[in-house]
Amino acid sequence: MRQAERALFDLRRGVPVLLADVGSDTLILPVEALTDDALTDAQLLTGSVPQLVLSRHRLAALGHPISDEAQSLTPTGLTDSAQLRRLASARDVRLPDGLLRAPASTAAAAALRLLGRAQLLPAAVAFPVLPARAALVAAEIASGHLLSVGTADVLALCDGGHGVLTRISEARIPLADADEARFVLFREADGLREHVAIVIGDPDDWAEPVPVRLHSSCLTGDLFGSLRCDCGEQLRRGVAAINAQGGGVLLYLSQEGRGIGLANKLRAYALQDDGLDTIDADQVIGFGDDERDFRIAHQILDQLGVSRVLLLTNNPGKIDALRHAGINVVARQAIYGDLTSQNKRYLETKARRQGHSLGELLGVRTLADGAGRA
Repeated sequence: MRQAERALFDLRRGVPVLLADVGSDTLILPVEALTDDALTDAQLLTGSVPQLVLSRHRLAALGHPISDEAQSLTPTGLTDSAQLRRLASARDVRLPDGLLRAPASTAAAAALRLLGRAQLLPAAVAFPVLPARAALVAAEIASGHLLSVGTADVLALCDGGHGVLTRISEARIPLADADEARFVLFREADGLREHVAIVIGDPDDWAEPVPVRLHSSCLTGDLFGSLRCDCGEQLRRGVAAINAQGGGVLLYLSQEGRGIGLANKLRAYALQDDGLDTIDADQVIGFGDDERDFRIAHQILDQLGVSRVLLLTNNPGKIDALRHAGINVVARQAIYGDLTSQNKRYLETKARRQGHSLGELLGVRTLADGAGRA
């Protein structure tokens, strides 16, 4: 498992990783860091031509839906890194004719799981290791120049959630809307991300069920006041609402962009400027409409001794996800930001396509409000 965690950091640095499976080894490179030199080096090492590994979401956006999680494609004669990056994430491309599709493989699925966990673009270039080059690859591993990790370990890491969260440090932090607040920091087992529980008021005086808001980090909205969303207002109003009810918990989770990370969120924003809504933009770059893992929240609430929750959210779907993660959500309370000309389309998309209860804010009846789609 430690090797799989190391692979996350190597991939984030653009370093290739060898995925070892029964009877086959595959060298993978993240597409977003791809260079022509890296392609050449990988071909010389493995003896094979590159395969482009794309997610089912990306292929659906390209008009080629598949049922498997990932698909490996061999673009015949295409060895230019810039063209491979375009095939992986650009909107205005089509798959070239004559593509060879490899059978669904564990290595392809494991590669995309690792990239998603590392919050990189979910696209890889894969090089199956030919038998004639196996000794050369083994020498690279033995010298420490190449990391080898089993696909089973990768899938266990990614399927198992984020491991045991460790409570690292805490301090009292008076806030404008909650004078009695304590920040408690938790770190994931692989060290990639940290999350903060903002404990408001005295737990001995909390109401039952405990008011809780799960707030996914939004650098642009929370810190800089972006007008593209209502995240900053929801954050501050969430703190105020919890404080007004005698206290509770706001979980500030490191899940930027519904779990795709800041770099990919900015890629999606550029596509939204080109006319796509937030969900279709995420699909173009290879993601589903929500990549968050709420098992993190369950672990934190368990450590804080919170078992029954009044959830501050406009998203009924989040309640189902939290219950699936093991959280006992007893009731829901709405929490709105302000509707502006800049965020109206974003909020309308959430109501129309994800069922958020925003009818009161938008002035319409939405699917979640019980009257069909807006």
